[in-house]
Amino acid sequence: MSEPLSAEPAVRLEHVRHIFAGDPPVEAVADASLEVDTGSFVSLLGPSGCGKSTLLRVLAGLVEPIEGSATIEGASTIGQFGLAAHMPQRDLLLPWRRVEANAILGAEIAGVSGDEARRQAAALYERFGLEGFERSWPSQLSGGMRQRLALLRTFLMPRNTLLLDEPFGALDAMTRRKMQEWLEGVWARDGRTVLLVTHDIDEALLLSDVVYVMSPRPGRITARIEVTLDRPRHTAEVTTPEFVALKASVLGALAVS
Repeated sequence: MSEPLSAEPAVRLEHVRHIFAGDPPVEAVADASLEVDTGSFVSLLGPSGCGKSTLLRVLAGLVEPIEGSATIEGASTIGQFGLAAHMPQRDLLLPWRRVEANAILGAEIAGVSGDEARRQAAALYERFGLEGFERSWPSQLSGGMRQRLALLRTFLMPRNTLLLDEPFGALDAMTRRKMQEWLEGVWARDGRTVLLVTHDIDEALLLSDVVYVMSPRPGRITARIEVTLDRPRHTAEVTTPEFVALKASVLGALAVS
């Protein structure tokens, strides 16, 4: 991981507004503000098309909003790419690079030597369900394996903040649960900051310290819900009264947004 740039919150969006050009133009986000404390795990929930992915792309430096500001560890992301490790919805694997070469691509671009990146990747293949496939081509992988490889590539980037856009969306239910528990364990050990976009309320509550709820397009932040469940958390907790009460709060916020 890189050294923190300042004592600012790891992630901050202030009054972000963005309109995509077209006929007619589409206002994706309107006056969205949120903060993610350093080392915390935060999820962003909302209906499809409400601007969740747009906000992540603003933070990744891929979209320049027409209004507002966005910072990672105090540094503006406007016109600056790579302050955080970003995993988009599509895996974006390079078909001409084998699994190992795809896994280390982000780390190499960020300045990690090839030998060191391969060493770090080798220690994680089993955990990501990719052991034995290091020399495979992306076309030889299942959809779930491709998604796990994309997550490994993101995780290997030497950045303190991870921006994850539906990282488990392509996985089967059993693998998804396993990866959720794995991600919580990794986060608890290495202290990274995570901002996760998900449509899965259970996933958000199992993983997060805070859940932000967005309105339909144009997206606004309409609720901030603290998750007070003890850690570590397991999928069996979804039936507990505490979990059910939190889920009802999220559903209520979504219903009125």
